Amino acid sequence: MSKLAGKVAVVTGASKGIGADIAKGLAAEGASVVVNYSSSKEGAEKVVSEITAKGGKAIAVQGSVAKNDDVVRVFAETKKAYGKVDILVNNAGVYEFGAIEQINEEHFHKQFNTNVLGLLQATREAVALIGPEGGSIINIGSVVSRITPPASSVYSATKASVDAITDVLSKELGPKKIRVNALNPGLIETEGTHTAGIIGSDFEKGAAAQTPLGRIGQTKDITPVAVFLASDDSAWVTGELINVSGGVR
Repeated sequence: MSKLAGKVAVVTGASKGIGADIAKGLAAEGASVVVNYSSSKEGAEKVVSEITAKGGKAIAVQGSVAKNDDVVRVFAETKKAYGKVDILVNNAGVYEFGAIEQINEEHFHKQFNTNVLGLLQATREAVALIGPEGGSIINIGSVVSRITPPASSVYSATKASVDAITDVLSKELGPKKIRVNALNPGLIETEGTHTAGIIGSDFEKGAAAQTPLGRIGQTKDITPVAVFLASDDSAWVTGELINVSGGVR
């Protein structure tokens, strides 16, 4: 039997990159998946079509996790479609590097509103739909919270917050049988890293050179760990920060 048969998963920011691959991976294991997206309707619908073409169940639901009303609506539509939530993957995130001289309110709030406030708002709504049997919340963090590269003050701070929130909520939600863990990738090749000019740059070469396994990551490196954290295989795992980074730490 599939590991996630009968489960309902919400994946935020799932129209592309890591989120899209995780959504497809959860669906392949039997979960009904809500593919959340903020702006890329076409990308989200493509993910849904790839899932349903293989016999899986999925719907696309628009909403920015940074906006409270959007988050409430996303989970209302989830309840209407599937009646519950068992798994939440807090994947939606943005990143923007900048030296200290470039930091301003816009730079700060753009990242904190999505990466931190958005995670908290989505978690709040998911918890209300998780039944007495419990569930799994998977926060997508980053190794930048530990390796803290130059010009990443705000982004690294958001991901350090994700680490701290994961620890807090694992204790807070444990009595409800809700496990909370963080999956912290290293540099991953995605549409976003291509758009940012990272892939093919000296930055990518440097990152690969500093990685014990000698390469940057692919989305397929992340998804199996997310499936593990979503499934009963990790029933005794909570409050953990799991680096999936090829050895970078």
